[in-house]
Amino acid sequence: MDMVSISSIIFYVLIFLCIYIQVFLYVTFFENRKGFTIRKKTIHLSKYPLVTIIIPCWNEEKTVASTVDSVLGLNYPRNNVRIILVDDGSTDNTWNEILKFKDRKNVKILHKENGGKYTALNLGLEHVETEFVGCLDADSKAHPESLVRIMSYFEKDSMLMSVASSVIASHPQNIVQSAQRPEYYLTAFAKKLLGFLNGIFVVPGPLTIFKKEVFDKLGPYRYAHNSEDMEITYRMQKNHYKIDQCHDAYVYTNTPPTILKLYKQRLRWVYGSINNLIDYRELLFKKTHGNFSFFTLPMITISIISASYLLGRIVYTLGNYAHSKFLQFKLIGFNISYASNFFDPFFLNMRPIFFIIVLFYFFNIFSIVVGRKMIEGKWHLSVDMIYFFAIFSVCVPIWFFNAILDTVISRKPSWR
Repeated sequence: MDMVSISSIIFYVLIFLCIYIQVFLYVTFFENRKGFTIRKKTIHLSKYPLVTIIIPCWNEEKTVASTVDSVLGLNYPRNNVRIILVDDGSTDNTWNEILKFKDRKNVKILHKENGGKYTALNLGLEHVETEFVGCLDADSKAHPESLVRIMSYFEKDSMLMSVASSVIASHPQNIVQSAQRPEYYLTAFAKKLLGFLNGIFVVPGPLTIFKKEVFDKLGPYRYAHNSEDMEITYRMQKNHYKIDQCHDAYVYTNTPPTILKLYKQRLRWVYGSINNLIDYRELLFKKTHGNFSFFTLPMITISIISASYLLGRIVYTLGNYAHSKFLQFKLIGFNISYASNFFDPFFLNMRPIFFIIVLFYFFNIFSIVVGRKMIEGKWHLSVDMIYFFAIFSVCVPIWFFNAILDTVISRKPSWR
Protein backbone atom coordinates (compact mmCIF):
# COMPACT_ATOMS: atom_id res chain seq x y z
CA MET A 1 0.00 0.00 0.00
CA ASP A 2 1.54 3.34 -1.07
CA MET A 3 1.83 6.46 1.07
CA VAL A 4 -1.03 8.21 -0.74
CA SER A 5 -3.43 5.39 0.13
CA ILE A 6 -2.31 5.36 3.77
CA SER A 7 -2.71 9.12 3.93
CA SER A 8 -6.22 8.89 2.49
CA ILE A 9 -7.21 6.20 5.00
CA ILE A 10 -5.96 8.30 7.90
CA PHE A 11 -7.77 11.33 6.54
CA TYR A 12 -11.10 9.52 6.20
CA VAL A 13 -10.78 7.91 9.63
CA LEU A 14 -10.14 11.29 11.27
CA ILE A 15 -13.02 12.90 9.38
CA PHE A 16 -15.32 10.06 10.46
CA LEU A 17 -14.30 10.44 14.10
CA CYS A 18 -14.79 14.21 14.00
CA ILE A 19 -18.25 13.81 12.45
CA TYR A 20 -19.10 11.13 15.02
CA ILE A 21 -18.19 13.52 17.83
CA GLN A 22 -20.35 16.24 16.30
CA VAL A 23 -23.33 13.92 15.87
CA PHE A 24 -22.99 12.65 19.44
CA LEU A 25 -23.02 16.22 20.74
CA TYR A 26 -26.10 17.14 18.74
CA VAL A 27 -27.97 14.10 19.91
CA THR A 28 -27.14 15.31 23.41
CA PHE A 29 -28.42 18.77 22.47
CA PHE A 30 -31.78 17.54 21.20
CA GLU A 31 -32.21 15.33 24.25
CA ASN A 32 -31.53 18.27 26.60
CA ARG A 33 -32.68 21.30 24.59
CA LYS A 34 -35.07 22.41 27.34
CA GLY A 35 -32.01 22.93 29.53
CA PHE A 36 -30.92 25.86 27.34
CA THR A 37 -33.68 28.17 28.58
CA ILE A 38 -32.44 31.66 29.45
CA ARG A 39 -33.79 32.91 32.76
CA LYS A 40 -34.87 36.50 32.22
CA LYS A 41 -36.65 37.06 35.51
CA THR A 42 -34.80 37.98 38.69
CA ILE A 43 -33.74 34.88 40.60
CA HIS A 44 -34.40 34.60 44.32
CA LEU A 45 -32.52 32.04 46.40
CA SER A 46 -33.74 30.48 49.62
CA LYS A 47 -30.44 31.61 51.11
CA TYR A 48 -27.42 33.55 49.87
CA PRO A 49 -24.18 31.80 50.90
CA LEU A 50 -21.03 33.82 51.49
CA VAL A 51 -18.84 33.91 48.37
CA THR A 52 -15.28 35.14 47.94
CA ILE A 53 -14.09 36.25 44.50
CA ILE A 54 -10.31 36.19 43.97
CA ILE A 55 -9.05 38.53 41.25
CA PRO A 56 -5.39 37.83 40.33
CA CYS A 57 -3.72 40.76 38.57
CA TRP A 58 -0.59 41.16 36.52
CA ASN A 59 -0.19 44.35 34.47
CA GLU A 60 -3.94 44.97 34.23
CA GLU A 61 -3.95 48.71 34.99
CA LYS A 62 -6.48 49.42 32.23
CA THR A 63 -9.05 46.81 33.19
CA VAL A 64 -8.82 45.84 36.87
CA ALA A 65 -11.00 48.72 38.13
CA SER A 66 -13.88 47.83 35.81
CA THR A 67 -13.48 44.17 36.80
CA VAL A 68 -13.84 45.03 40.49
CA ASP A 69 -16.77 47.36 39.75
CA SER A 70 -18.55 44.52 37.96
CA VAL A 71 -18.24 42.35 41.09
CA LEU A 72 -19.42 45.19 43.31
CA GLY A 73 -22.39 45.58 40.97
CA LEU A 74 -23.53 41.96 41.18
CA ASN A 75 -27.17 41.37 42.00
CA TYR A 76 -26.23 39.57 45.19
CA PRO A 77 -26.31 40.80 48.81
CA ARG A 78 -23.31 43.12 49.13
CA ASN A 79 -22.36 41.82 52.58
CA ASN A 80 -22.26 38.25 51.26
CA VAL A 81 -19.62 38.90 48.60
CA ARG A 82 -15.95 39.26 49.54
CA ILE A 83 -13.28 40.33 47.07
CA ILE A 84 -9.58 39.51 47.29
CA LEU A 85 -7.34 41.45 44.89
CA VAL A 86 -3.88 39.95 44.42
CA ASP A 87 -1.22 41.92 42.56
CA ASP A 88 1.26 39.39 41.20
CA GLY A 89 4.24 41.74 40.98
CA SER A 90 2.87 44.02 38.26
CA THR A 91 5.33 46.37 36.58
CA ASP A 92 2.75 48.95 35.48
CA ASN A 93 0.23 51.03 37.45
CA THR A 94 -1.94 48.05 38.51
CA TRP A 95 -1.09 48.35 42.22
CA ASN A 96 -2.19 51.98 42.34
CA GLU A 97 -5.45 51.03 40.66
CA ILE A 98 -5.99 48.31 43.25
CA LEU A 99 -5.29 50.72 46.11
CA LYS A 100 -8.39 52.69 45.12
CA PHE A 101 -10.47 49.91 46.70
CA LYS A 102 -8.49 49.57 49.96
CA ASP A 103 -11.12 51.32 52.09
CA ARG A 104 -13.99 49.06 51.10
CA LYS A 105 -15.01 46.71 53.90
CA ASN A 106 -15.55 43.69 51.65
CA VAL A 107 -12.32 44.12 49.66
CA LYS A 108 -8.91 42.79 50.72
CA ILE A 109 -5.80 43.70 48.73
CA LEU A 110 -2.59 41.67 48.63
CA HIS A 111 0.76 42.14 46.93
CA LYS A 112 3.41 39.58 46.09
CA GLU A 113 6.44 39.07 43.89
CA ASN A 114 5.67 37.80 40.43
CA GLY A 115 5.27 34.04 40.42
CA GLY A 116 2.50 33.31 37.97
CA LYS A 117 -1.28 33.34 38.09
CA TYR A 118 -1.58 30.10 40.06
CA THR A 119 0.58 31.52 42.89
CA ALA A 120 -1.62 34.62 43.06
CA LEU A 121 -4.72 32.45 43.28
CA ASN A 122 -3.16 30.32 46.00
CA LEU A 123 -2.26 33.38 48.06
CA GLY A 124 -5.86 34.48 47.76
CA LEU A 125 -7.08 31.02 48.84
CA GLU A 126 -5.07 31.35 52.05
CA HIS A 127 -7.32 34.27 53.03
CA VAL A 128 -10.67 32.74 52.08
CA GLU A 129 -13.04 32.12 54.99
CA THR A 130 -16.28 31.54 53.08
CA GLU A 131 -18.02 28.34 51.97
CA PHE A 132 -17.74 29.27 48.28
CA VAL A 133 -14.85 30.78 46.36
CA GLY A 134 -14.43 31.88 42.77
CA CYS A 135 -11.88 33.33 40.39
CA LEU A 136 -12.39 36.25 38.02
CA ASP A 137 -9.66 37.29 35.59
CA ALA A 138 -8.72 40.96 35.84
CA ASP A 139 -9.51 41.54 32.16
CA SER A 140 -13.10 40.30 32.46
CA LYS A 141 -16.40 41.71 33.72
CA ALA A 142 -19.27 39.77 35.27
CA HIS A 143 -22.88 40.29 34.23
CA PRO A 144 -24.96 41.56 37.20
CA GLU A 145 -27.04 38.34 37.30
CA SER A 146 -24.14 35.94 36.79
CA LEU A 147 -23.38 35.05 40.41
CA VAL A 148 -26.95 34.51 41.58
CA ARG A 149 -27.59 32.31 38.53
CA ILE A 150 -24.51 30.23 39.29
CA MET A 151 -25.45 29.91 42.96
CA SER A 152 -28.92 28.69 41.98
CA TYR A 153 -27.22 25.59 40.54
CA PHE A 154 -25.62 24.84 43.90
CA GLU A 155 -28.95 25.35 45.63
CA LYS A 156 -30.64 22.91 43.27
CA ASP A 157 -27.93 20.22 43.40
CA SER A 158 -26.03 19.71 46.66
CA MET A 159 -23.58 17.35 44.93
CA LEU A 160 -22.17 20.08 42.71
CA MET A 161 -18.63 21.14 43.55
CA SER A 162 -18.03 23.71 40.82
CA VAL A 163 -20.05 25.73 38.30
CA ALA A 164 -18.56 27.62 35.36
CA SER A 165 -19.99 30.59 33.48
CA SER A 166 -20.41 31.35 29.77
CA VAL A 167 -17.50 33.48 28.60
CA ILE A 168 -18.24 36.02 25.88
CA ALA A 169 -15.87 38.12 23.78
CA SER A 170 -16.29 41.73 24.87
CA HIS A 171 -16.81 44.61 22.40
CA PRO A 172 -14.61 43.62 19.42
CA GLN A 173 -12.75 46.55 17.89
CA ASN A 174 -11.36 44.91 14.75
CA ILE A 175 -11.71 41.88 12.48
CA VAL A 176 -9.43 39.67 14.61
CA GLN A 177 -11.53 40.28 17.72
CA SER A 178 -14.78 39.95 15.76
CA ALA A 179 -13.59 36.56 14.50
CA GLN A 180 -13.29 35.36 18.10
CA ARG A 181 -16.93 36.07 19.03
CA PRO A 182 -18.38 33.06 17.14
CA GLU A 183 -15.69 30.87 18.70
CA TYR A 184 -16.84 31.88 22.18
CA TYR A 185 -20.46 31.13 21.23
CA LEU A 186 -19.39 27.72 19.95
CA THR A 187 -17.34 27.03 23.09
CA ALA A 188 -20.19 28.01 25.42
CA PHE A 189 -22.55 25.70 23.52
CA ALA A 190 -20.10 22.78 23.58
CA LYS A 191 -19.34 23.25 27.27
CA LYS A 192 -23.02 23.22 28.14
CA LEU A 193 -23.37 19.91 26.29
CA LEU A 194 -20.37 18.51 28.15
CA GLY A 195 -22.05 19.63 31.36
CA PHE A 196 -25.04 17.43 30.52
CA LEU A 197 -22.57 14.57 29.96
CA ASN A 198 -20.58 15.23 33.16
CA GLY A 199 -17.59 15.67 30.88
CA ILE A 200 -16.38 19.27 31.35
CA PHE A 201 -12.59 19.50 31.01
CA VAL A 202 -11.91 23.12 31.95
CA VAL A 203 -13.50 25.62 34.33
CA PRO A 204 -12.04 28.90 33.05
CA GLY A 205 -10.68 31.88 34.95
CA PRO A 206 -13.56 34.22 34.09
CA LEU A 207 -15.90 33.53 37.03
CA THR A 208 -15.98 29.90 38.02
CA ILE A 209 -17.36 29.24 41.52
CA PHE A 210 -16.14 26.33 43.68
CA LYS A 211 -17.07 24.95 47.02
CA LYS A 212 -14.07 25.81 49.19
CA GLU A 213 -13.76 22.16 50.22
CA VAL A 214 -12.46 21.38 46.71
CA PHE A 215 -9.18 23.09 47.59
CA ASP A 216 -9.26 21.95 51.22
CA LYS A 217 -9.35 18.32 50.09
CA LEU A 218 -7.54 18.34 46.75
CA GLY A 219 -4.98 21.02 47.46
CA PRO A 220 -4.33 24.43 45.82
CA TYR A 221 -3.81 25.36 42.20
CA ARG A 222 -0.73 24.04 40.39
CA TYR A 223 1.49 25.51 37.68
CA ALA A 224 0.11 22.93 35.22
CA HIS A 225 1.81 24.26 32.08
CA ASN A 226 0.29 27.72 32.59
CA SER A 227 -3.22 26.23 32.52
CA GLU A 228 -4.09 25.87 36.19
CA ASP A 229 -7.83 26.11 35.50
CA MET A 230 -7.69 23.03 33.29
CA GLU A 231 -5.56 21.04 35.72
CA ILE A 232 -7.90 21.62 38.67
CA THR A 233 -10.77 20.44 36.46
CA TYR A 234 -8.91 17.23 35.60
CA ARG A 235 -8.11 16.75 39.28
CA MET A 236 -11.76 17.18 40.19
CA GLN A 237 -12.85 14.73 37.48
CA LYS A 238 -10.28 12.23 38.72
CA ASN A 239 -11.80 12.46 42.19
CA HIS A 240 -15.40 12.25 40.91
CA TYR A 241 -16.31 15.83 41.81
CA LYS A 242 -19.38 17.02 39.94
CA ILE A 243 -18.98 20.06 37.65
CA ASP A 244 -21.61 21.95 35.67
CA GLN A 245 -21.96 24.88 33.29
CA CYS A 246 -24.35 27.77 33.94
CA HIS A 247 -25.05 28.86 30.38
CA ASP A 248 -26.90 32.07 31.28
CA ALA A 249 -24.22 33.36 33.69
CA TYR A 250 -22.34 35.71 31.39
CA VAL A 251 -18.81 37.02 31.76
CA TYR A 252 -17.35 39.42 29.20
CA THR A 253 -13.64 39.06 28.55
CA ASN A 254 -11.15 41.09 26.52
CA THR A 255 -9.75 39.22 23.54
CA PRO A 256 -6.38 39.49 21.74
CA PRO A 257 -6.48 42.35 19.20
CA THR A 258 -3.89 40.97 16.77
CA ILE A 259 -3.15 37.68 15.04
CA LEU A 260 0.19 37.42 16.87
CA LYS A 261 -1.35 37.90 20.32
CA LEU A 262 -4.17 35.49 19.43
CA TYR A 263 -1.58 32.96 18.31
CA LYS A 264 0.39 33.25 21.58
CA GLN A 265 -2.75 32.87 23.68
CA ARG A 266 -4.06 29.85 21.79
CA LEU A 267 -0.66 28.23 21.60
CA ARG A 268 -0.53 28.38 25.41
CA TRP A 269 -4.06 26.99 25.69
CA VAL A 270 -3.43 24.10 23.30
CA TYR A 271 -0.04 23.39 24.88
CA GLY A 272 -1.78 23.19 28.25
CA SER A 273 -4.45 20.88 26.80
CA ILE A 274 -1.87 18.50 25.38
CA ASN A 275 0.29 18.36 28.48
CA ASN A 276 -2.57 18.09 30.97
CA LEU A 277 -3.91 15.26 28.85
CA ILE A 278 -0.51 13.59 29.07
CA ASP A 279 -0.33 14.18 32.84
CA TYR A 280 -3.75 12.59 33.34
CA ARG A 281 -3.48 9.96 30.61
CA GLU A 282 -4.39 7.24 33.12
CA LEU A 283 -7.98 8.54 33.00
CA LEU A 284 -8.35 7.76 29.29
CA PHE A 285 -10.92 4.98 28.72
CA LYS A 286 -11.29 4.37 32.43
CA LYS A 287 -14.77 2.99 33.04
CA THR A 288 -15.19 4.52 36.47
CA HIS A 289 -14.90 8.05 35.02
CA GLY A 290 -17.74 7.75 32.50
CA ASN A 291 -18.12 10.23 29.67
CA PHE A 292 -15.10 12.25 30.73
CA SER A 293 -12.87 9.25 30.02
CA PHE A 294 -14.76 7.75 27.08
CA PHE A 295 -15.84 10.91 25.26
CA THR A 296 -14.19 14.14 26.43
CA LEU A 297 -10.57 12.97 26.55
CA PRO A 298 -10.79 11.04 23.24
CA MET A 299 -12.44 14.13 21.71
CA ILE A 300 -9.50 16.31 22.77
CA THR A 301 -7.03 13.73 21.47
CA ILE A 302 -8.77 13.45 18.10
CA SER A 303 -8.94 17.26 17.78
CA ILE A 304 -5.22 17.60 18.37
CA ILE A 305 -4.31 14.83 15.92
CA SER A 306 -6.78 16.02 13.26
CA ALA A 307 -5.64 19.65 13.30
CA SER A 308 -1.98 18.66 13.12
CA TYR A 309 -2.60 16.13 10.36
CA LEU A 310 -4.59 18.68 8.38
CA LEU A 311 -1.72 21.16 8.51
CA GLY A 312 0.73 18.46 7.41
CA ARG A 313 -1.51 17.44 4.53
CA ILE A 314 -1.94 21.05 3.39
CA VAL A 315 1.82 21.69 3.49
CA TYR A 316 2.50 18.43 1.61
CA THR A 317 -0.10 19.22 -1.07
CA LEU A 318 1.12 22.79 -1.56
CA GLY A 319 4.69 21.54 -1.71
CA ASN A 320 3.82 19.03 -4.42
CA TYR A 321 1.90 21.67 -6.35
CA ALA A 322 4.76 24.18 -6.13
CA HIS A 323 7.25 21.51 -7.20
CA SER A 324 5.19 20.52 -10.25
CA LYS A 325 4.80 24.15 -11.31
CA PHE A 326 8.52 24.70 -10.88
CA LEU A 327 9.29 21.72 -13.15
CA GLN A 328 6.73 22.93 -15.66
CA PHE A 329 8.29 26.37 -15.70
CA LYS A 330 11.76 24.86 -16.28
CA LEU A 331 10.47 22.81 -19.22
CA ILE A 332 8.24 25.26 -21.08
CA GLY A 333 8.72 28.58 -19.31
CA PHE A 334 5.83 31.00 -18.75
CA ASN A 335 2.89 30.22 -21.03
CA ILE A 336 0.08 32.80 -21.18
CA SER A 337 -2.48 30.45 -22.75
CA TYR A 338 -1.85 27.84 -20.06
CA ALA A 339 -2.08 30.43 -17.30
CA SER A 340 -5.45 31.62 -18.62
CA ASN A 341 -6.81 28.05 -18.30
CA PHE A 342 -5.23 27.45 -14.92
CA PHE A 343 -8.59 27.49 -13.11
CA ASP A 344 -11.74 25.92 -14.49
CA PRO A 345 -14.75 27.69 -12.91
CA PHE A 346 -17.02 24.79 -13.82
CA PHE A 347 -14.97 22.30 -11.83
CA LEU A 348 -16.31 21.17 -8.47
CA ASN A 349 -14.88 18.44 -6.32
CA MET A 350 -17.80 16.00 -6.12
CA ARG A 351 -15.97 13.28 -4.22
CA PRO A 352 -17.56 12.18 -0.94
CA ILE A 353 -14.99 14.10 1.05
CA PHE A 354 -16.46 17.35 -0.29
CA PHE A 355 -19.83 16.58 1.26
CA ILE A 356 -18.20 15.46 4.51
CA ILE A 357 -16.38 18.78 4.82
CA VAL A 358 -19.58 20.68 4.04
CA LEU A 359 -21.34 18.67 6.73
CA PHE A 360 -18.53 19.43 9.19
CA TYR A 361 -18.84 23.16 8.52
CA PHE A 362 -22.62 22.92 8.86
CA PHE A 363 -22.22 21.43 12.34
CA ASN A 364 -19.94 24.27 13.37
CA ILE A 365 -22.30 26.91 12.00
CA PHE A 366 -25.18 25.26 13.84
CA SER A 367 -23.16 25.30 17.07
CA ILE A 368 -22.36 28.98 16.70
CA VAL A 369 -25.97 29.91 15.95
CA VAL A 370 -27.31 27.93 18.91
CA GLY A 371 -24.54 29.30 21.13
CA ARG A 372 -25.49 32.84 20.17
CA LYS A 373 -29.15 32.10 20.83
CA MET A 374 -28.17 30.64 24.20
CA ILE A 375 -26.29 33.82 25.11
CA GLU A 376 -27.95 36.69 23.26
CA GLY A 377 -31.39 35.24 22.55
CA LYS A 378 -30.93 35.81 18.80
CA TRP A 379 -31.38 33.33 15.96
CA HIS A 380 -29.37 34.66 13.03
CA LEU A 381 -26.07 34.55 11.20
CA SER A 382 -23.55 37.38 11.28
CA VAL A 383 -20.57 38.59 9.30
CA ASP A 384 -18.39 37.63 12.28
CA MET A 385 -18.78 34.01 11.20
CA ILE A 386 -17.05 34.76 7.90
CA TYR A 387 -14.12 36.26 9.79
CA PHE A 388 -14.10 33.27 12.13
CA PHE A 389 -13.87 30.63 9.41
CA ALA A 390 -11.40 32.66 7.35
CA ILE A 391 -8.97 33.22 10.21
CA PHE A 392 -9.40 30.08 12.31
CA SER A 393 -9.36 27.66 9.35
CA VAL A 394 -5.82 28.86 8.67
CA CYS A 395 -4.57 29.43 12.22
CA VAL A 396 -5.96 26.48 14.18
CA PRO A 397 -3.81 23.79 12.51
CA ILE A 398 -0.74 26.00 12.94
CA TRP A 399 -1.01 26.54 16.68
CA PHE A 400 -2.01 22.90 17.22
CA PHE A 401 1.05 21.74 15.29
CA ASN A 402 3.35 24.17 17.12
CA ALA A 403 1.92 23.14 20.50
CA ILE A 404 2.78 19.52 19.69
CA LEU A 405 6.25 20.59 18.55
CA ASP A 406 6.77 22.55 21.78
CA THR A 407 5.71 19.50 23.76
CA VAL A 408 8.10 17.21 21.88
CA ILE A 409 11.12 19.50 22.29
CA SER A 410 10.13 20.58 25.84
CA ARG A 411 9.79 24.24 24.96
CA LYS A 412 7.33 26.28 27.03
CA PRO A 413 5.29 28.93 25.20
CA SER A 414 5.29 32.44 26.61
CA TRP A 415 2.32 33.82 28.56
CA ARG A 416 1.79 36.82 26.26
